[in-house]
Amino acid sequence: MTADTAVSEIRSALAAEGVEVEREPSNSLGRCHERLSGRHAPETVDIALKAAFARSRSEHGWQPGPDAGAEVLSLTKGNWTALAALPVQPPEGAEAVVVVSLICLDGGDASSSPGSPGQVATEPAPSSTA
Repeated sequence: MTADTAVSEIRSALAAEGVEVEREPSNSLGRCHERLSGRHAPETVDIALKAAFARSRSEHGWQPGPDAGAEVLSLTKGNWTALAALPVQPPEGAEAVVVVSLICLDGGDASSSPGSPGQVATEPAPSSTA
């Protein structure tokens, strides 16, 4: 599966749950990595992310991914793994940061175009220790 397909499926599921994310440009040539990021209302971000990952399974055929801990959502499909950490509670009045990383297992044909990364991985959102 191409990076564009993996990103499109995950973004579609997130958008259906009201989570808008942007695809960030990747500076790691030759690596299979994509990152999606955005912001969402802190009151509903956990529920929306869990629902979006469930939608990715039911509508796009993603499967549960490797166990990355209770606070990390994980999916796999083909040679891709998608990860998202459940955001920590932001300061009052701020939106929760949403980060989804997509990583592919092999850099072979995962790229959508030359020089374009083909792996999608989810990275945990920044957390505070306050």
